Amino acid sequence: MNQSQPIFKDLVLLGGGHSHAIALRMFGMKPLPGVRLTLLTEASDTAYSGMLPGHVAGFYSREECHIDLRRLAQFAGAQFYVDRAVGLDLAKKRVLCANRPPVGFDLLSINLGSTPKLPDLIGDRNAIIPAKPVRQFLERWDQVVIDVTQTPEKARTIGIVGGGAGGVELALTMQHHLQQLLSAAQQPLSNLRVHLFQKEPTLLPTQNRWVRDRFHTLLTQRGIQLHLQEPVQSVQPHRLLCTSGLTVACDYIFWVTQAAAPDWLAKSGLAADEDGFVLVDDTLRSLSHPYVFAAGDSATMLNHPRPKAGVFAVRQGKPLVDNLRRTIHNKPLKPFRPQTQYLSLIGTGDGEAIAARGSFGWQSTLLWRWKDRIDRAFMQRFSELPQMEDSEGRGVGSGEWGVGSRGSDGFLAVSDASTQAKTQTQTASAMRCAGCGAKVGSSILGRVLQRVQQERGSHPERSDILIGLEAPDDAAVVQVPAGLVMVQTIDYFPALLNDPFVFGQISANHALSDLFAMGAQPQSALAIATIPYAQPANVEETLYQLLSGAMSVLHQAEAVLIGGHTTEGAELAFGMSCNGLAQPDRLLRKSGMKPGQALILTKAIGTGTLFAAQMQLQAKGHWIDGAIASMLQSNQQAATCLLEHHATACTDVTGFGLMGHLAEMVQASKVAVTLNLAAIPLLEGALEMVEKGILSSLQPQNLHALQAIANASTVNTHPYFPLLFDPQTSGGLLAAVPIEESDRCLTALHALGYRHSTVIGYTLPLSEQAKPITIV
Repeated sequence: MNQSQPIFKDLVLLGGGHSHAIALRMFGMKPLPGVRLTLLTEASDTAYSGMLPGHVAGFYSREECHIDLRRLAQFAGAQFYVDRAVGLDLAKKRVLCANRPPVGFDLLSINLGSTPKLPDLIGDRNAIIPAKPVRQFLERWDQVVIDVTQTPEKARTIGIVGGGAGGVELALTMQHHLQQLLSAAQQPLSNLRVHLFQKEPTLLPTQNRWVRDRFHTLLTQRGIQLHLQEPVQSVQPHRLLCTSGLTVACDYIFWVTQAAAPDWLAKSGLAADEDGFVLVDDTLRSLSHPYVFAAGDSATMLNHPRPKAGVFAVRQGKPLVDNLRRTIHNKPLKPFRPQTQYLSLIGTGDGEAIAARGSFGWQSTLLWRWKDRIDRAFMQRFSELPQMEDSEGRGVGSGEWGVGSRGSDGFLAVSDASTQAKTQTQTASAMRCAGCGAKVGSSILGRVLQRVQQERGSHPERSDILIGLEAPDDAAVVQVPAGLVMVQTIDYFPALLNDPFVFGQISANHALSDLFAMGAQPQSALAIATIPYAQPANVEETLYQLLSGAMSVLHQAEAVLIGGHTTEGAELAFGMSCNGLAQPDRLLRKSGMKPGQALILTKAIGTGTLFAAQMQLQAKGHWIDGAIASMLQSNQQAATCLLEHHATACTDVTGFGLMGHLAEMVQASKVAVTLNLAAIPLLEGALEMVEKGILSSLQPQNLHALQAIANASTVNTHPYFPLLFDPQTSGGLLAAVPIEESDRCLTALHALGYRHSTVIGYTLPLSEQAKPITIV
């Protein structure tokens, strides 16, 4: 991830809403030089609200109605952090997260989703399925679809609370989809009952009379039971109670009422309205904190309050980007005034839509087709990304990506008038020293280590660490207990994804895997890091995220960081030299395989081709999510399990690919192997990318392992074949266990969470003059 220009500012986009999706696209087309852009969001994709009802109705697949935020962030050259925000530390300018260190910022933009407002005395909140956040709603809705598909003969009742546009559209689309499933299963439509509860005397109270009456008629005609002027008083498991005394038994209760902000946002200290949404001025800037902006559902414009609707979030995208740019360049901000009226297109669940604007209303299949065309055109803007430009308007290849943004001059004009200051900064940057002059300053390193220790807790206590980080000596000193041997390994490589915290975790797992593969337990580690050129505060933030990730993995392995070395450079890179302890008679060697054993692989393969595809903007975000989850899984428990089931040889599958590491084992052990190609587990998306011809740049060098395959010429057309040579990062373990132990070993591995573990082959005696590996 090359960072050819220093970082001067951190701009954090909190939330993956519509406004931020548009912002990422615009920043990708014209980057902000010198600004490190970060998207912090709960998931790697976000639903487009305009197509969500169509998805519920069964008209659109999940992929068709979701924006791939991971791919979009890569296009924008942005760091991509997946986590849930739980608070803001405005004094220190940090976003507090649920599962990672706080994320620092110079400028913050908030575009989060909302949640339905629930009464204080609602009863069992677990019995409610809120329409927002959308991700959780869709997970629950998918389960409803599965339930009806699997047992269509069962009678079910759905209750929907809220008679606005959202509740009405949801009632119609849910009914349509589930009735389609019942019809396909040849079950009566009466197996589904839908109830809609509204506290007002009419449906859609903000719409004109014709629209209200039309939807009332539609719902009644389709057998949806309406309960008007029936405020819900309490919800119990499978039961809904109204203030009038009405009680309705429901299998599922969906809540689609007035929106509310996340609790922590209202408590953050930002000026907010009565529902907790950030109050902003006409420029979308916070009324209380000038370095914070907000848009979409997260914001309430003081002078122009509007409903929480996707149309306004979309319209705010461009003015938000313009004013973020202007803030960074110290230019006056431009006011934005949203339209007072807008056209609503509300689906009826059956391929028609009703249009409403002011006193106008109309229903037609043409309207649904028109809405479908508009929505698909909007989504196409994010699936077919344009050619990017550098800061001077020149096109750059979309395959480039990095920690920060791209550009030609590489510097942030903090003030457009200060040309002299900018020139001086450029000159200083061009004259960065080498040798020890390239080291990260000791004060930065000291602050980072102090922060990590404060927020991550103290490291494991080990009596065999005689001198570690706590002492200001030139080197660490460790002790090897009597009867044990020390196992040492080292790994170092450039970042393969644009999240230093997760990269630190993956790098530590990768380095420790060599110890686990040999049957050793980690003791200590030295770290080596290269941090992209930046202002001291930005260097500190990157190093803090990186070491937080690495040390969290070390602590889980009961190992400690005892020292290291940090320099500044063009791209983020990290590695570790790890020490482990083992009993000499229990070491696992590559040479330990014997005839008559089963070969067990503990993880799926495919990281090489997937990350090659990501660099070309070809990989889907959820594929990369799966690869990251695999790389974050430690091999420590798998190694212990393999030893308990009498493994005699082991290696970790990494850069040389599965075939390269297997070839090393068979050659060292002097045995033959039959490899079941179809049994090898693959990461989702890996096969699709290989079939498109997308391979890792290391793949050609790994093909030298072909010489170990006896029947390569007859199996090289198998679709899995290229993946045998795919280099893995933080891959699984490949071990030889007695055949009689293999089933018990797999059962234990699956119970430990290594769900892809499988037997991929068997060892045989080696025939003279025969190549040792045969693929079946």
